[in-house]
Amino acid sequence: MGLSLAVPDWEDRIRRGLSLVPKIDINPAEQLRAVRMFERLRLPDVPGQPAFETGCGPWFKEIVGPLLGSLDPETGARLVRGLFLLAPKKSSKTTYGAGLMLTALLMNKRPNGEFLLTGPTHDISELAYAAAVGMIDADDTWQREQNGQEGYLKKTFHTRDHLKTIEHRISGASLKIKTFDMDVATGVKPVGVLVDELHIIARNKNAARVLGQLRGGRISNPEAFFAIITTQSDEPPVGVMATELKKARDIRDGITQGDTLSVLYEFPPDIVKQRPGTTPKWYNPTLWPMVTPNLNRSVTISVLEKEFDEAKESGEAEIRRWASQHLNIEIGLALRSDRWSGADFWEKAEDAELTSLEDLLARCEVATVGIDGGGLDDLLGLAVVGRERVTRRWLMWVHAWADRVVLERRKEIASQLLDFEKCGDLTFIDTPGQDVTDVADVVEQIQLSGLLPEKNGVGVDPVGIAQIVDELVDRELTLECVVGISQGWSLTGSIKTAERGLRDRTLVHAPQKIMNWCVGNAKVEPRGNAITITKQASGSTKIDCLMAAFNAIALMSKNPDAKASVYEEHGLLVL
Repeated sequence: MGLSLAVPDWEDRIRRGLSLVPKIDINPAEQLRAVRMFERLRLPDVPGQPAFETGCGPWFKEIVGPLLGSLDPETGARLVRGLFLLAPKKSSKTTYGAGLMLTALLMNKRPNGEFLLTGPTHDISELAYAAAVGMIDADDTWQREQNGQEGYLKKTFHTRDHLKTIEHRISGASLKIKTFDMDVATGVKPVGVLVDELHIIARNKNAARVLGQLRGGRISNPEAFFAIITTQSDEPPVGVMATELKKARDIRDGITQGDTLSVLYEFPPDIVKQRPGTTPKWYNPTLWPMVTPNLNRSVTISVLEKEFDEAKESGEAEIRRWASQHLNIEIGLALRSDRWSGADFWEKAEDAELTSLEDLLARCEVATVGIDGGGLDDLLGLAVVGRERVTRRWLMWVHAWADRVVLERRKEIASQLLDFEKCGDLTFIDTPGQDVTDVADVVEQIQLSGLLPEKNGVGVDPVGIAQIVDELVDRELTLECVVGISQGWSLTGSIKTAERGLRDRTLVHAPQKIMNWCVGNAKVEPRGNAITITKQASGSTKIDCLMAAFNAIALMSKNPDAKASVYEEHGLLVL
């Protein structure tokens, strides 16, 4: 059995303020050497420039030892080859990260080895470089004050400001600090890489490819490591941020094995989860120390309370943004100032037990379908709204299809779409017409279940939907069943109905990320006494599944009659 980096009791540990780093009995002497070397560095931007021994939070030093010191004594191979650190803003991540990389450069035994620290923006990269150079200068100042001699780091390192590079004078190894772009991975086989603020880098359309190349560069260097230090995303995590976050959680929870040390300062689920009509537990400042590892060093609870009060004055959207950055609360739904009102109640109207179309059909007495289509660079959205037996609540489930050409034409959302494919909310098609066939299959499934009304059962956006109508008619659906739904201001009734249903939970929906995304993308435009939600207003982002839902709601609002379903006929109905 290989090395396990799982921390299955992390919830108990974080509640009690204990270490989130598992005990790693690999080369303890080298681990201690790494920590001692790190502790001798000095904080360049703190009065008195104290050494990390007293100036750095113990929580970060617990990471330094296992990451830099876990070398197999016999082979020299690094056994802990990665780090994923999720820590909130004002945790001194950039300064500590620069110190980590300087320590790695000092410990390195490979001649001319390359180390890389990359930040998402020029400013963050400049801060990292300034912090590293500041540590060298601070050591020089302290040494001269103590014994009148040039500092050890000053003698050891040559700084090249114009290249943002620090070179080791003896080994020839170098630490390059760069802004993230396609050129970062060109021609490098790094011994160590640190990626700062992954949640911002994830917005780069080339992020996955570049990070893959950097990580792959470790193959030729058995002692190489790949570290990520980031705050939670201030939008719903997508792309490499979502992927790396899930991998780290799975390793921490013991779901998968991996060589990445996963240290995540995030609340246990019971503190994050909000019950309808209640204030989230994490609003309580007494809980904040759990996820504030650098408390009383670079940040205090009183400062956070003041900022939180200011965020609350700005509204729900700013509360979410603030919480994501300072408490690592993962955002499930983005809220904008011009958002649809229903977005405020969307997450609270989630039904965790509604996980598939089959679940919806088994619980409902009648179901209507909404379809919203578009061109090759658009999504084809389908929504099913069913009326639940006994309770008469409306249940909603959606799915989307997309031609793979959209990944090229809409590169700015490609990572989101690939994520939706992974979680089963979206299907990419490779054969023209496959999406039309798939949509018809879903409608036919509902018809065979006995839940589709004979009239006004399928509502479609009349524009660009002819192929689907033809396919449905070929499947013996009558034109009375398939009806066009006027768009624009005509949908105001459906929009308002959805808002009220979400507010009082008479409309609930499946937990689907693609619908969270569409709802978050929706922008409202007032038109006289009406309101509209249009694709044009939403720009390059997509709302197709939401528009399909409004079409289905328009038909369910007509209160269609229920008839016996196949579930009742075969004795499968459970009340």
